Amino acid sequence: MEEYKSLKIIQKSPNSGVCFLYLNRPSHLNALSGDFFTEFPKAISSLDQNPDVAVIILAGSGKHFCSGIDFQTLNNALKGSYAADCGRNVERLRQHIKFLQEAISALECCRKPVIAAVHGACIGGAIDIITACDIRFCSSDAFFSVKEVDLAITADLGTLQRLPSIVGFGNAMELALTGRRFTGSEAKDLGLVSQVFTCKQALEEGVKLVAEEIATKSPLAVIGTKAVLLKSRDLTVEQGLDYVATWNSGVLLSDDLKEAISAHSQKRKPKFAKL
Repeated sequence: MEEYKSLKIIQKSPNSGVCFLYLNRPSHLNALSGDFFTEFPKAISSLDQNPDVAVIILAGSGKHFCSGIDFQTLNNALKGSYAADCGRNVERLRQHIKFLQEAISALECCRKPVIAAVHGACIGGAIDIITACDIRFCSSDAFFSVKEVDLAITADLGTLQRLPSIVGFGNAMELALTGRRFTGSEAKDLGLVSQVFTCKQALEEGVKLVAEEIATKSPLAVIGTKAVLLKSRDLTVEQGLDYVATWNSGVLLSDDLKEAISAHSQKRKPKFAKL
């Protein structure tokens, strides 16, 4: 697999279909560097296109998941070759922000499920990342903060768009306006994470079991479920039903369906072709 400066990819069990993608700047608390925003969408795309990968687990190396965006990355966004015209400077900055946003949105563009495994700090830009993941778990030492307001920034990489549908509008408003730290236990109560594990090791082992269970299922059904759920956020119920009807009309009559029915009748585990 390709080598990255800010990331590390490990497939611990080659036959499981589960791959770990680590934020890998532990000496900097995995702060999001300029390299990250270039490398992350490439890594996600490569895993998406890899037929041996069915589920991706996103975790952090070292003591923390991610401390947010690197201050140097912020500084780089505010300097550079400025035009004399203010309007052109504004447009340059807008395009840079869009570039950063696209790196995070790569998680939703990925057909395959991405599960966040959070330990230690999950601050600022890290919240942008986990809210774009499909499922989230954490360890008991995890703590979270929508920190941007304390840095005189309006969070702009996805938290304000995705967090309300996960924890509710009022909760998202309170967390974003105060920037306060909250625990893994509160994150569970809010619905931000599905389960809290006792420690980092238990977290990775537990998340791996969940991922492996998902990886045994029909890949067509899995990517379809993710795609339809994401699309349905922006649709009425009637529109969502029409969308899934169209989706299933294209993939329902697949070999996966035949295999699932056959395995059920024969009381065995189904075996599906890789995607």
